[in-house]
Amino acid sequence: MDRTTTRPHGRRWLGGALALAVGSGLVLVGGAGTAQAADVNVAKNAGFENGLANWSCSAGSGAAVSSPVRTGAGALRATPAGLDNAKCVQTVAVKPNSTYTLSAWVQSGYAYLGANNTGTGSGSVSTWTPDSASWKQLTTTFTTGASTTSVEIYTHGWYGTSPYSVDDVSVFGPDGGGGQDPDPVVPSTPAGLAAGTVTSSSVDLSWGAVSGATGYKVYRDGGNPQTVTGTSATISGLSADTAYQFQVAATNSAGESAKSGAVSARTAKVTDPGPGPAVPKHALTGYWQNFNNGATVQKLRDVQAQYDIIAVSFADSTTTAGQIVFNLDPAVGYASVADFKADIAAKKAAGKSVIISVGGEKGNVTINSDASATAFANSAYALMQEYGFNGVDIDLEHGINSTYLTKALRQLSAKAGSSLVLTMAPQTIDMQNTGTEYFKTALAVKDILTVVNMQYYNSGSMLGCDGKVYSQGSVDFLTALACIQIQGGLAPSQVGLGVPASTRGAGSGYVDPQIVKNALDCLTKLTSCGTFKPAQAWPTLRGAMTWSTNWDATAGNAWSNAVGPHVHNLP
Repeated sequence: MDRTTTRPHGRRWLGGALALAVGSGLVLVGGAGTAQAADVNVAKNAGFENGLANWSCSAGSGAAVSSPVRTGAGALRATPAGLDNAKCVQTVAVKPNSTYTLSAWVQSGYAYLGANNTGTGSGSVSTWTPDSASWKQLTTTFTTGASTTSVEIYTHGWYGTSPYSVDDVSVFGPDGGGGQDPDPVVPSTPAGLAAGTVTSSSVDLSWGAVSGATGYKVYRDGGNPQTVTGTSATISGLSADTAYQFQVAATNSAGESAKSGAVSARTAKVTDPGPGPAVPKHALTGYWQNFNNGATVQKLRDVQAQYDIIAVSFADSTTTAGQIVFNLDPAVGYASVADFKADIAAKKAAGKSVIISVGGEKGNVTINSDASATAFANSAYALMQEYGFNGVDIDLEHGINSTYLTKALRQLSAKAGSSLVLTMAPQTIDMQNTGTEYFKTALAVKDILTVVNMQYYNSGSMLGCDGKVYSQGSVDFLTALACIQIQGGLAPSQVGLGVPASTRGAGSGYVDPQIVKNALDCLTKLTSCGTFKPAQAWPTLRGAMTWSTNWDATAGNAWSNAVGPHVHNLP
């Protein structure tokens, strides 16, 4: 799902450009084969200890993170999305007629390292590597032209692939007049630590920035340090109705400051949202937009009554890996958060399930460790308690780790109980076979999974369960790809058909509501099929989903008025 009008996903190409990464350390340069005394690393903020200072990343695709890092307290994490390859650049001062060694350390997704405007040859050099589970050094060299005094160095990933990480960049050679970064000194102690919003399981903290700090450690009751890069943090996983003391220290590669004075905060008492209504045998799911992208702006109370599951889009990530929060967008027009919560309660009272969706085209929630899995489960359950959400929707589109996402969802299930509503919205490429991380996750949590509403749009042609290629927008595309999920191990009741509510709801893949109804009948009754006909009927098929209730409303609720009654009248 996306926050723009269209979502240019398509197939995830595996060839082409990758992210730049450069490693630090003494490197031999020059024809004599020895390092000259004046040679320095002319890259600034080469270890991203000062956030993204001196760097510029396309379309806001890059962020300085505290994990994973190779050395120090910071690294670059850049996420390709749509038509953006997450390119991050820096212009460095160089000396004419000189040789430089460019290097960096990279991890995770496809990564390119390169330099432009060198003034010799083609003017550009580059190197790359495919996915790397551990830190890997990329290295290349370039020689500057007779009048070249600056060169652009860059990193980037590749369209539709996983985020990539970069640390310890080096452009080693003669000083071009810009010098090099000075050695850091231990930062001073942060001031102004204050507690803000509390829930039954979390406390918001903020403090003043410290010059020279590249990160901060937040201490709870003198221990349990949590590392963050900004001047605020949400400390989650706390017990309800319990007093805690917090302190903060500033860090950089030189060391850690003394801890600040302690502040006290008490978590709220638990407000149990109750089990909520049961999801109908055949259900209609709609995504509600917590933003304004040109579609009709709705409050939850305005969502068409045909929808049985309403997925609030989207939760936001924090600087803590795996942790999510929800920020009500003022553009939606609610006078207060309390009014929003009242609308959730009213929908639940009307028999609807309201869940929080995690991800979307621009949503980056990283769950790749035991700590991040726990952070996700704790924060998701805290949102369920605070707002009354019945569960979560997993709509992660930038790569998932099935091992740790499974752990996170099982922890959440243990907290929420059997009434948890758990949905997923993978792209078509994510469910082509049982070896994909999304499919593996769905099967691993099959006993607690409500429905997988695969997105049959922004896709291009795909293989059906009969091995034939089908084009999106047809009855065959819907039925033959649904067949893969059922033959792969999902129960028919865990399969739904996800389509756009209007031609403006997606970049491609819109289908007329009649085609959706025909596909539902083909799968459940073996009638109204196209050229593909399943070997058997699956009358317990769950139903259909659309992006979004807002685009549906923009088109006069034509989609839900047509598809909703049909879903509810299935066998």
